[in-house]
Formats: sequence, C-alpha cells, structure tokens
Amino acid sequence: GSLAGGAGGGPKALAKGSVPAEYSPLVQKWGNLCSAINPALLAAQLYQESGFNPKAQSPAAAQGIAQFIPGTWATHGIDGNGDGKRDVWDPADAIPSAAKYDCTLAKYVKDAPGNPTHNMLAAYNAGAYAVIRYGGVPPYKETQNYVKTITDLEKSFAAPVTRVDPSKQAAGAIAYAQEKLGTPYLWGGTGTAGQGGRFDCSGLTQAAYETVGITLPRVANDQYNAGPHPKRDELLPGDLVFFSDDLTNSRAIRHVGIYVGGGYMIDAPRPGAVIRFDPIDTPDYFGATRVTEDGAKALPTTI
Repeated sequence: GSLAGGAGGGPKALAKGSVPAEYSPLVQKWGNLCSAINPALLAAQLYQESGFNPKAQSPAAAQGIAQFIPGTWATHGIDGNGDGKRDVWDPADAIPSAAKYDCTLAKYVKDAPGNPTHNMLAAYNAGAYAVIRYGGVPPYKETQNYVKTITDLEKSFAAPVTRVDPSKQAAGAIAYAQEKLGTPYLWGGTGTAGQGGRFDCSGLTQAAYETVGITLPRVANDQYNAGPHPKRDELLPGDLVFFSDDLTNSRAIRHVGIYVGGGYMIDAPRPGAVIRFDPIDTPDYFGATRVTEDGAKALPTTI
C-alpha cells in the first residue's frame, strides 16, 4: 500500500477468485477511486457486510451487497452503471456507492492525524465527528475492533506481492490431522463424541486449527479467507488447500485439506472414504490459504 501501516490505495491486485467473477471488475475498478482505499480493502468490507450477497438484508434494514441503510443510501447512493437508476440491490450501483462513500468519509477526516485509511474506517463505524474530535481512531472498543478487522481481512483478498510468512501453528494442525488418518468420513462431522469422532473436510481442518488456538469458520469457502494466499510453488505444510468446480469464485469452494508437502494433503474426501493422503494437483485445485490467528479472528460470523 501507499500509506503508512500498509493500508490504503495503490495498484493492489485481488487474490485469484477471492471476489466472485461477476463483481471482481467492479471491485478492482472502484477500489482505486481514492488513495484511502484499495480493491482488497473494498472487497473486505463487502465480504464483512454481506458475504457478496446482493440480496442481503439485515434486521436493521441494511440492504444489498454493501448493506446500506436507507438514509445513507438516499444521501450517498450513486448510479454506478449509468442506467438512470440508483438501485441499492444492484451491485453495479451499490459497489461504486460503497467506494464513493468511503472516499467521502476520507475527505471528511483528511486533516485528522494518523493513518488516513484507518481514520476512514473509523469514520465509517463511529462517524466522522468522532474521528475529528479524538484526532484519529476514537477510543471506542467497537471502532478499534472494526478498523483492525477490516485491515486484517484485507490481507485475505489481496494477491501477495512477497512470499507469505510461515504459519507458527502449522505443525500442530498437521499433527492433529495425522492422528485422524483412517477415520471414516461423516458429512457434517466435526469430531464430536456423538459423531464417533468423525469429520467432513472442513470439520477436520477446523478441528486441527482449533487445537493450536485458531478458530476457523465451519465451512470451506469461509475458511479460504482466514489469511493470505501463497502461490502453488510457495506452499508450506499446514497451508489449507481448496478445490472448486468454479475456479473464479471462492464462494463456490466445495472441498479443503491440509497440505503436508510433496504435493499431498490430508483430507476427509467423501462419504464412504476415510481421512487419508491425497494429491492436490487436480483440475479442481483452487488455491491455498496460510491461516493466521488475526485472519481467522477477522472473519465475519453471520454471512
């Protein structure tokens, strides 16, 4: 990034498939609208708000892929696709509006000390006045957590520009998975006593990382966003490896395993099989995630 602390604008590329293909061009384009944002940051906000669901509606009446409340949309919604309508339910309007709103907030707090992107995110959560009053991110736990959550989640949507740091917890996760080799597969299995200690694919990876203090989401496509994404030739043991029939959309991921080296993973493959070693170099290989504690904590729990 071009700003202090690694956040902010600049020509950041999105990680492969991290944003559904139908929205990726919009996020890449509008994520560079101003220097306070970048495509990965905008993607992190959309994912945190709706999980890229254009029909999402919250109990508080927030609407669409960017979860605008009606009053905010009335003021800040724009006609992003030039069809003469401002439609909160249309991502072609809502995604540009989200970027425009971020940049408007950044202008409001441009004179506040500190990181401009962090101040923009704080204004999004607590209001611009609070940022101006406190001279930066205000001392509200909710706001500070929001800023950290989005900037941590940003890393899972950005294509890394350098090699990704090794995971400190990888060895423990692998050791747990190795102990489960030969265990019969169970759809929906999370290893409970009532399930006979059996797992499905994401249940196994979730349990493996739980033993080293990292709580992952339950399903594979959400686990993909638990950290940055190493390239195939940069894989290290402990990385989660993912598989999909749609290689353009991480939300379509259907399988996950734990990489152990040499082109192999430990996974719970399917009903009728057991937890075993399987090759990863198959046509449906989607990509990998190097799980981090901060990345896992940043994942939303309600999408």
